[in-house]
Amino acid sequence: VQLQASGGGLVQAGESLRLSCAITGGTADAYAIGWFRQAPGKEREGVASIASTGRTTYYDDSVEGRFTVSRDNAKNMVWLQMNSLRPEDTAVYYCAADAAWPPDYGSSWTSWADYWGQGTLVTVSS
Repeated sequence: VQLQASGGGLVQAGESLRLSCAITGGTADAYAIGWFRQAPGKEREGVASIASTGRTTYYDDSVEGRFTVSRDNAKNMVWLQMNSLRPEDTAVYYCAADAAWPPDYGSSWTSWADYWGQGTLVTVSS
């Protein structure tokens, strides 16, 4: 399965962006999807995840209440709606897929997924 994230850009603090993750080469409903990000000079961190059915989601505390993950398996698409963006949200965002659910949301969350797409850069200015 291949994944391609898109939708990044430059926004001001408080604004919104919606990232998209296109899933190809596999059956979307076979995979849970995670969103991850990596800021300059920092380690990759988990942001949100969604089960293959879309019925269960999980958010890191840093984005809870501001970000929403959703999916449409018929369209092979997953989205990350990001509201009330902050400068500390600046990072390259990646979507990733794995058949296993749920991830271990501890220290191994960032190594959970087998399939990774190229990232999309989100820059939030203050």
